[in-house]
Amino acid sequence: MGVGFYVTAILLAVATAVTACPPSDRAALLAFRAALHEPYLGIFDTWTGTDCCHNWYGVSCDPETRRVADINLRGESEDPIFEKAHRTGFMTGSISPAVCQLDRLSSLTIADWKGISGPIPRCITSLPFLRILDLIGNRITGAIPASIGMLRDLTVLNVADNIITGPIPLSIVNLGRLMHLDLRNNKISGQLPSQLGRLRMLSRALLSGNQITGKIPISIANIYRLSDLDLSRNRISGQIPDIFVRMPVLSTLNLDGNMIAGQIPPSLLKSGVSILNLSRNGLEGMIPDEFGPRSYFTVIDLSYNKLSGPIPHSISVASYIGHLDLAHNQLCGPIPSGAPFDHLDASSFVYNSCLCGKPLKSC
Repeated sequence: MGVGFYVTAILLAVATAVTACPPSDRAALLAFRAALHEPYLGIFDTWTGTDCCHNWYGVSCDPETRRVADINLRGESEDPIFEKAHRTGFMTGSISPAVCQLDRLSSLTIADWKGISGPIPRCITSLPFLRILDLIGNRITGAIPASIGMLRDLTVLNVADNIITGPIPLSIVNLGRLMHLDLRNNKISGQLPSQLGRLRMLSRALLSGNQITGKIPISIANIYRLSDLDLSRNRISGQIPDIFVRMPVLSTLNLDGNMIAGQIPPSLLKSGVSILNLSRNGLEGMIPDEFGPRSYFTVIDLSYNKLSGPIPHSISVASYIGHLDLAHNQLCGPIPSGAPFDHLDASSFVYNSCLCGKPLKSC
């Protein structure tokens, strides 16, 4: 073999070393992998070789720095590995703090594996470039790290469908770029932070199925981009604040399954909300007679409350009402005729004090 061959080999080795991921990133990934057990699909069998930027399943690197930028491991995927196995993924183990050594990480998705347990590593809040943290669909325990507010670039925080306990950290209001917050179906307790309205970029706040107490913060009205607010199936008390009419893009408001009392704010029926669920609370008084030509509801559910009085006639002038449920209240009087009542069945009106008329018995 000539000198040229050895020169070429040396240049190739140098080029490979330059373009490969740093050994420190590779070591961190292998330590992260060591805490996980995936018995069916063999996705970690791809994590071989010196270059973790090349064909390591779920790992992506910055093309210029060759630092690990994304970990995307999703147990419910359309990837050929899953299709070939004819199954969704199942993984056990825990999230190793070694992942925090990947200090250029932009997104961390470890979702829908059903068996990953243990806490969220507290050091996760030291990753200065983290934009996406998605851990939905596991068995993660412990609390959301108290210093979560240090992740100033975070746009997505999704830890739904886990077993997370403790309160929502007060520092969460420092996540000024957060757009998607999903904490559904955990065991989160305590009150909503009073300054939640500082999350000005938030478009979806999904917190249903927890043990959250206290009142709805007035500051939520400051989240002008919020389109979907779901606080259902918690232990929220107090009255519905008269704020939602000030939120121009709010289209879905789910407050069902709480301990909310008082009356329905009249302005709520004139807001831009089109899906309104206030069922299974302790609401009292009359349904405000405040519907108008701009009232457009695909769903309005007021069932299982203590509402009294007649059904307001102004419902008939609403531009559209798809599904209306007034069952299990204390309403009385004739059911108005015409739209939307002509397409509703008896289940929308049963178990009231003395409602009558179609589709119930005649008055």
